[in-house]
Amino acid sequence: MIAETPWPTEIRLSSGGSLLTLAYEDGSEHEMSAEYLRVHSPSAEVQGHSPSQRQTQFGKRLVTIQEIRPTGNYAVRLVFDDRHDSGIFTFVYLRELGELQEQKWAAYLAELEAKGLSRDRKPPH
Repeated sequence: MIAETPWPTEIRLSSGGSLLTLAYEDGSEHEMSAEYLRVHSPSAEVQGHSPSQRQTQFGKRLVTIQEIRPTGNYAVRLVFDDRHDSGIFTFVYLRELGELQEQKWAAYLAELEAKGLSRDRKPPH
């Protein structure tokens, strides 16, 4: 992570809530899918209270972001259409997710494969 995190100048939701774009003071821009953000939610439900409690998220390929709620002047709460809304995404964390997206996404896909899980929702029985 960079020492001094540039402040986002724009947070834009597009593609029916499936893509979040953040533009920064330094001219950089990061586009992140709702799925990527959902599976990397900073919430205790996803991350647990320690690394050993982290829950692998699966079946989130089609998830969308319904709402972006400002939280103080340092973060946003993303409301997903699967009713997940407990993650507070700080601007520092969003910048980290944007900068490390390629590595984090590859690690996530490898984790799904290792656990025999899928990005697609399971069909009803």
